[in-house]
Amino acid sequence: MAEFEPAESQIAADTLVVGGGISGMTTAIETAEVGKHVILAEKLPSLGGRVASMTQYFPKLCPPTCGVEINLKRIRLNPYIRVLTLAEIENVSGSPGAYEVTIKLSPRFVNTKCTACGECEKVCEIERDNDFNYGMDKTKAIYLPHMMAYPQRYVVDPQFAADERMKKCVDACEYGAIDFDMQPKTITAKVKAVVWATGWRPYDAAKIENLGFGKFPNVITNVMMERVASESGPYQGKIHRPSDKKEVTRIGFVQCAGSRDENHLPYCSGICCMASMKQATYIREQYPDAEIHMFYIDVRSPGRLEDFYVARQADEKIHFHRGKVARITEAAGSNNLILEAENTLTGEITKTEVDMAVLATGMVPNTADSPPPLDTQLDEFGFIVEDLKKGVVGAGCTMRPFDVSASIQDATGAALKAINIGLGR
Repeated sequence: MAEFEPAESQIAADTLVVGGGISGMTTAIETAEVGKHVILAEKLPSLGGRVASMTQYFPKLCPPTCGVEINLKRIRLNPYIRVLTLAEIENVSGSPGAYEVTIKLSPRFVNTKCTACGECEKVCEIERDNDFNYGMDKTKAIYLPHMMAYPQRYVVDPQFAADERMKKCVDACEYGAIDFDMQPKTITAKVKAVVWATGWRPYDAAKIENLGFGKFPNVITNVMMERVASESGPYQGKIHRPSDKKEVTRIGFVQCAGSRDENHLPYCSGICCMASMKQATYIREQYPDAEIHMFYIDVRSPGRLEDFYVARQADEKIHFHRGKVARITEAAGSNNLILEAENTLTGEITKTEVDMAVLATGMVPNTADSPPPLDTQLDEFGFIVEDLKKGVVGAGCTMRPFDVSASIQDATGAALKAINIGLGR
């Protein structure tokens, strides 16, 4: 029952799930599959969250289509799930078992007649930064958010909706799917439980001035690296450095970029080490002779992930350096980078020249910037401190930094908590 623009001004369900990433989708699915009605509200034009932007998961190294596409199919086929996109929660009032939620729906400017044929995109003259690819390339002002977008429907960047040049897109659409008369709409939802699954954002690497992000073009972040390596990314999966599209022969991974640092993120996100080792496999597959230098404080590879770490250690082309990179500078005339670090095992100060550096920035919960309603308690870092007698139920990375597998497990638990709230338990 995926009604992205409901006709009614009032709707109802057992549970409202806020956030359409892997945690939100999982919570909605697990709730609906026991016969409870769910509203899944996502502020972006499509579901999928950050997982949809990944190249592969660790440790199996399979693409996100393995999980996201299966979940989207389960959502499409489940009559108990109602999906709202471009939906922002404006207010929540009430108490467990009886909440009233005000939801603002922003216009897509493309209606349900859209077949995603792409003719409108072909004639569009306006370009915008592609936020899905972290600004490394452009999309047109009318665009499909990503290859797995659900709904599979184009959307117009609202800042260009009134631009006269967009009339060409209207003329190119033979289905009459582009509608610039669409207006914002506010609806009210009555629900028994609210699950907050708004996910995370990468720490702003520009704040770590000594590591040169934003100053040197060949310093990128770990989330950008996922898009660089993806076939749907800005370079069609060909890994090369941004400045001159040169193939990489030496690459540096800088762990704890801003993390475990009182000036930035005091905590460890727990997944960055494994993510960087996963990304090292992307390099090794494309460039068998490339050297990889990984600078770390401590390697976090809990439980079954230790085998993945041991396999990377055995690779003669992957070099682990115990020491935090203190500074990145640019080599004169080459756009290469110099990584300066102190080896904490030997005390030696090292300088390593690489073609490109990848900063492993940590995870910041979106709740730190946009606190959930109902006086939900947050800890000092912005993660939800759950109290089922008041506030909202947290799911996934609103609770703590999680990898994909752990997010799914946590979201399944959140579904059960919400069901129990609805039952008055």
